[in-house]
Amino acid sequence: MLDDPWFYAIAVPTVILIGISKGGVAGGLGMLGVPLLSLRIPPLEAAAVLLPLLIVMDIHGVWEYRRDFDRRNILQMVPGAVVGTVIAAATAHIVTDDQVKLMVGLISVVFTLNAWFSIVGRFVRTRQDKAREQDGLRTGLGGGLFWGAIAGYTSFLAHAGAPPVQVHLLPQRLPTRTYVATTVVFFFFTNAIKVPPYLMLGTLDRSTLLTSLVLAPLAPIGMKIGFWTVKAIPVELFYRISWILVFIIGLKLMLDGLGLRLF
Repeated sequence: MLDDPWFYAIAVPTVILIGISKGGVAGGLGMLGVPLLSLRIPPLEAAAVLLPLLIVMDIHGVWEYRRDFDRRNILQMVPGAVVGTVIAAATAHIVTDDQVKLMVGLISVVFTLNAWFSIVGRFVRTRQDKAREQDGLRTGLGGGLFWGAIAGYTSFLAHAGAPPVQVHLLPQRLPTRTYVATTVVFFFFTNAIKVPPYLMLGTLDRSTLLTSLVLAPLAPIGMKIGFWTVKAIPVELFYRISWILVFIIGLKLMLDGLGLRLF
């Protein structure tokens, strides 16, 4: 078990923040966990410490949102996540943390700008066009598989799978609870899929598991805050906040990937 007091000074608020994120408020904040813990321990060790905690949070989240998730999106995206996880496990020894951060950051920033400013005109449409687009996105198996695979890949390497999922789901304008529930259920499966490869690669060991156990009681605290906030925030405000946070987090990851660490 890790015994560095400065690690725990960072880990305690980080786990609570991830819990709030997992509870449904701006899921992208959860991917700050590895960068924050990496201030004191190596990134792969940070990912290993967080994985059991994420699974505990996922179980709480699935129970809370068990009746609300969009089954079609889950059926489309989870098979992609399996493919992405397998590819990530096979290439983990040659892909650097900075390369993953750069890829995730670029995806986040480009698609947020597209949503805001209609760079390719996709979001400048009538309400009827948007409704038809939503139907197309919801039934688009290719899109679900693709973004699920990207999410599985980046999630395996850095617990940074939220932006690809948000890129796929946010344009669909699902009801708030449906959107949150779908992300929660998706990451429940994605994180469970990661356990065998993490064990085979040796990133999950006795030390990291004991550290996770010490931090585990903090997970429900953050999640309760997240559950409450989802019920309190209006839909339009929820999506506005989500896009802003996706952009900020994506920009930070992109700069980190380029070696320009501002904070």
